[in-house]
Amino acid sequence: MKKSRLIMIIGSLLILGLFIFPLWNITLEAPQYPTPLGMDIYINDFADAHPHDIKNINLMNHYVGMQYIPESIPEFKIFPAVIITMAILGLLIGFKANYKWFMGWCIVMVILGAAGIYDFYLWEHDYGHNLDPKAIMNFKNPDGSVMGFQPPLFGTKYILNFTAHSYPQLGAYFLGTGMFLSFIAYFVGKKENKSKA
Repeated sequence: MKKSRLIMIIGSLLILGLFIFPLWNITLEAPQYPTPLGMDIYINDFADAHPHDIKNINLMNHYVGMQYIPESIPEFKIFPAVIITMAILGLLIGFKANYKWFMGWCIVMVILGAAGIYDFYLWEHDYGHNLDPKAIMNFKNPDGSVMGFQPPLFGTKYILNFTAHSYPQLGAYFLGTGMFLSFIAYFVGKKENKSKA
């Protein structure tokens, strides 16, 4: 088997790591919580970083009118189907298709990844800004507008007395590595094609 095909096949298989490892993590630090509260986001589920973290986050957020973190969202059905489809397609391309298809697969994965990140941002924005006006506590910005509690998409953000961290986890690195390998496979395949000519 050509080296380029093997690299493409490995890259396609690596994205399935999303079904084993978390994609993202959001952690909240505050003086009243000696152990930070955290939530791991998988491709098909939300999970506590520590026992009862999501329950405690929901109880805390209730006071400022934030929505409860749901047990499920529509994306938990869509994203797994997309990843399985792309993994199968990547394997078929790796075994059968011309090396030029490797780059096509990579580009489609980049587009899907960007769409997923944008969807995550929209979810965070709605979660942090669509507040219940009848909430027990109402916080205002200096200009009088309602304060939002949107966690950062990436990095660290200070929200009142909380420090919120949002960073990719192992699943995201498996995804990124798989995409990068398909990119490498294209150039290896191109080199192999030239040496054969």
